[in-house]
Amino acid sequence: MSARPRLGVLLAAVAVLTAVFVPSASASAHAAPAVPKTAVLDGARLQQTKLRLDRGDPQLRRALRNLTTRADNWLHQGPWTVVDKPKPAPGGDVHDYLSQAPYWWPTTTPTAANPWGCPYVQRDGQRNPEVDTGTDRQDVEKVFDSTYDLALAWYYTGDKRYAQKADQILRTWFLDPATRMNPNLNHAQFIPCKYDGRAIGIIDFSQSYTSVVDAIAILGTGAPGWTKTDRAAMAGWNSDFLGWLKNSAFGKEEGAAANNHGTFYDMELAALAYATGDKALARQTVLDARAKRIDPQIAVDGSQPQELARTRSWHYSTFDLVAYTRLAAIGRHVGVNLWTYQGPDGQDLLKAVDYLLPAATGTATWPHPELEFYRYAASDIVHAAADAGDARAKAAVPKLETPPGGDLWTLRPAAEQLDSITG
Repeated sequence: MSARPRLGVLLAAVAVLTAVFVPSASASAHAAPAVPKTAVLDGARLQQTKLRLDRGDPQLRRALRNLTTRADNWLHQGPWTVVDKPKPAPGGDVHDYLSQAPYWWPTTTPTAANPWGCPYVQRDGQRNPEVDTGTDRQDVEKVFDSTYDLALAWYYTGDKRYAQKADQILRTWFLDPATRMNPNLNHAQFIPCKYDGRAIGIIDFSQSYTSVVDAIAILGTGAPGWTKTDRAAMAGWNSDFLGWLKNSAFGKEEGAAANNHGTFYDMELAALAYATGDKALARQTVLDARAKRIDPQIAVDGSQPQELARTRSWHYSTFDLVAYTRLAAIGRHVGVNLWTYQGPDGQDLLKAVDYLLPAATGTATWPHPELEFYRYAASDIVHAAADAGDARAKAAVPKLETPPGGDLWTLRPAAEQLDSITG
């Protein structure tokens, strides 16, 4: 046989082997899920988790059952809207968000002349049940939680029901002219007969709204029904809201707060900046948090003195660290490693998490005031520190108390306030 025929046979054989062992470009594109451009969650990590699920990873399958149980519960609820409250915000616009200060209580029995029972006094850590009726606070929390659960459930399962429900909830609360919320928090955490709204009320959004920011990014990978028009309109709402946060008197006041309110403000500002394309602002916000937040808020031993002074010191210590761990996650997207930063006296985030480990693992009693201790409140932040390389946190993970509804860290590795008291 001449050299030319032998070469032809060899090339044919190579072609067959290539067809068998190398997937086509179209097959590869079909197999790999899109990477969501999330602000807090790591989109590439979500993609890898999705691939592991598709290959049948048993641990992830168990976590997915917990997630879809939550998502299934949302399918038959909502949508919610700010225009449904019995009374409009003090300005009279039903499209303005309204919430009531959670720890303020009436001092007299309401009468026709004094329908609120004014004046109001503060009882720190004791939640007034009337704040859950007549305002938008409970409904907006459902919007945040439902869209997050539904978007993640759609991404991991491909079940279009989850995406369609998330679409409906987002359009109703944020986009439809008849039911949308105005992009401001001018009347958040008002105190009857005292203040029409307060800067402190921004935390109604800053503690959870990044869940919506990430849900939008997840739906943006191709969710059925979430159109290009929807994406543009939601981006516009977020841009307007970011402008209000940066420029309003309330926004500036909240940004100057020295405790968890300031940390959450920075986290929300950075997330919205990143999501709307202002990566320079996102990066600068994370960089500034080192000297502006970590240095004054975290002591050398890792404690958070301002949070320990509260009647709910465990709750607020974990609460502040939820903001820090999310802020560190945003920092990852813009080239800032907040976990490795150390203040002038050696204060850092890993020490702050390590300070909680004895109580988080049940090996010691929390030694500070706490009206209602829930050990599982620390679970997500311990996971976050372990992922960041903290050996003590990694060793503590198997000893953590599982949160109600299961541990979802493997599917949504971003800290949540697991013992939320919604205020």
